[in-house]
Amino acid sequence: MKKVLILIGDAGESLEVMYPLQRFLEAGFEVTLAAPKKGVVKTVVHDFEPGFGTYTEKPGYRVEATASFSEVNPAEYDALYLPGGRAPEWIRNEPGALELVRHFFETNKPVAGICHAALILAAAGVLKGRTVTAYPALKPDVELAGATFLDQPVVVDQNLYTARAWPDHPDLFRAFMARLSG
Repeated sequence: MKKVLILIGDAGESLEVMYPLQRFLEAGFEVTLAAPKKGVVKTVVHDFEPGFGTYTEKPGYRVEATASFSEVNPAEYDALYLPGGRAPEWIRNEPGALELVRHFFETNKPVAGICHAALILAAAGVLKGRTVTAYPALKPDVELAGATFLDQPVVVDQNLYTARAWPDHPDLFRAFMARLSG
């Protein structure tokens, strides 16, 4: 059975946590939701409202993190998934998080990141020379990390699968699940 690690934190985008979790479970994969600390993580819903120049944020689902970052041995996992939302802004500063991410690149295991997950990838130093997508507002961050930014639903570059935001789930998961199932 394949094992997938998902890194989550407070203010992660609800759909970008729940949709992957359910898809991986549906496929029969074992999934670990890891956060800075074990316990309840509060997700959020980002949406666009008339009259706002950016997205708004509303409370989302509560999700149980079954492991802390420090308890995870990345060698036990076949793939890594990084949801977006605001959580990546904080996850990239958490002890052990970047080492977990780097393991998947050093061992060429599949990694998927969506939306603001690019902040974690940039902080881990794994974007240099890559071609990726992310939430379009992160184009400067992606380029400063040494990657080429493409504004399209999904970009596959070797073991890295990236998407802009939750509306791109179908394209991202069509590609990522083919890799995990193949």
